[in-house]
Amino acid sequence: MTPSNPHPDPTALPDLTASQDLASASPDPTTPLDPTTLFDTTDQLISRITSELSTRLGHVTLNGARGTDPVRTPAPARTPAPTLLLVAHGSRDPRARRTVTALLDVVRAQRPGLDVRLGHIELNEPGLDEALRGLPADGPGAVLVPLLLSRGYHVKHDIPATAAAHPGGATRPLRLAAPLGPHPLLVEALHTRLVEGGWPAGAAAERHGVVLAAAGSRDPDAAVDTRRAAGLLSRRLGVPVLPAYAAPTEQTPTTVPAALRALAARGVRRAAVASYFTAPGRFATQVADAAPWLAAAPLGAHPALAALLLHRYDQARAAAPVPHRQLTSA
Repeated sequence: MTPSNPHPDPTALPDLTASQDLASASPDPTTPLDPTTLFDTTDQLISRITSELSTRLGHVTLNGARGTDPVRTPAPARTPAPTLLLVAHGSRDPRARRTVTALLDVVRAQRPGLDVRLGHIELNEPGLDEALRGLPADGPGAVLVPLLLSRGYHVKHDIPATAAAHPGGATRPLRLAAPLGPHPLLVEALHTRLVEGGWPAGAAAERHGVVLAAAGSRDPDAAVDTRRAAGLLSRRLGVPVLPAYAAPTEQTPTTVPAALRALAARGVRRAAVASYFTAPGRFATQVADAAPWLAAAPLGAHPALAALLLHRYDQARAAAPVPHRQLTSA
């Protein structure tokens, strides 16, 4: 009997048949890896480690916790975004409806996939109540974004009251966004419209000024918001900017001609009228007719206005829904 060689030749070729037999006799790869198990080839060791690693990873969930089911846990479904319901005032001027529709197209382009709809406070269809009834019964609700530039009766009373009367309840929560102004994005849109109308694109010439023409309101908060917007535009242009109103009230008494006279008294020789309206209409036409030099177009479907609508939507969406019984006091 030939004794086995305790020191085999390291240069000798392996016996492939013997290796295959050993591999077929290796432990079941579905059993836990025993640290005392001996493997005869590197291939066996790598195969065993790979099998064990795959088995163990199958028990780990996506958040790193160990689970009992080896099947990967699916990611949770994304909650659909609430509808952006733009609330426009409404106008008998057909250009207003066309302008608002174009603005909605810009909003959709800036936020693809978002459900964007339109409702009117008065004069145009669909009305706000009809737009609310048209929301999906099992949908995620809506954020009502006023296409209004300041606080006033519509923002504080009309829109909340209509929303409160809507029988959506907890299944279709509603949120109310703030009005658009004052905000630097509005100032950018105003500046664009002034330049389009002939305002110097660079530094303003000496003795230039602007009248910021708005609608007018009985609400003192609306007057505050318009004055703040005039201040922002003044800093943007580097010239005096005075607010004025197409429909003067006790809270907003200054007419466009009165503001133009006030600018002239301060040494302004070339005064432009900035149209602080979202769309064409009777008031925008009225103030433009009073301009002695140039009158800017309304804000219209400006990209900055669309971005501001989405900003107000995001702000309101981040807040908790307002219970229906509290909407009228929001």
